[in-house]
Amino acid sequence: MPSLPELMPTQVSDETFGGVTYHIAGELVPVLSVDVTQMPVYFEHHILLWKNSTITIGLKSLKGALKRMMAGMQIFVTEASGAGIIAFSRDGPGHIVPIHLRRGEEIQVREHQFLAATGNVDYTFERVRGLATMLFGQSGFFIDRFRGDGGDGIVWLHGYGNVFEKTLAAGETIDIEPGGWL
Repeated sequence: MPSLPELMPTQVSDETFGGVTYHIAGELVPVLSVDVTQMPVYFEHHILLWKNSTITIGLKSLKGALKRMMAGMQIFVTEASGAGIIAFSRDGPGHIVPIHLRRGEEIQVREHQFLAATGNVDYTFERVRGLATMLFGQSGFFIDRFRGDGGDGIVWLHGYGNVFEKTLAAGETIDIEPGGWL
């Protein structure tokens, strides 16, 4: 029998990677707290929970602004920098998953799952077209791409409900409902 997906950890304490130390706590509606003293973090503006008053909030422009604007996507994200800690949370239950990217590594993420990333991670997207994707999103859907071009970094994702990881064996495939993957 093939292995079953495994539940990702729901708590992280004092994890350091990519220039930041972070914590994830809370079982139902988790909170991500990040020390941005050494490395800025960018995020979607509506997830900010609290911050130290020493942290500066600004805008970070994204690559491919015209392409993003034509697709109806955001062309800016919010960026936090300075000495202190900032915390993020969605307004719904779920699971926050840290993805550590080494320099040059890339991950593709389903749209609307992005929570935050360190400043040295590049963020782009691509549109997935076709009849099957149109059934789930009118004109198709988008895949966010994050790449550690500026060095080691972290992308934090939010999955509604529990998040499981499945490592496929060589030649193994599975079918996943489009809303069921990060």
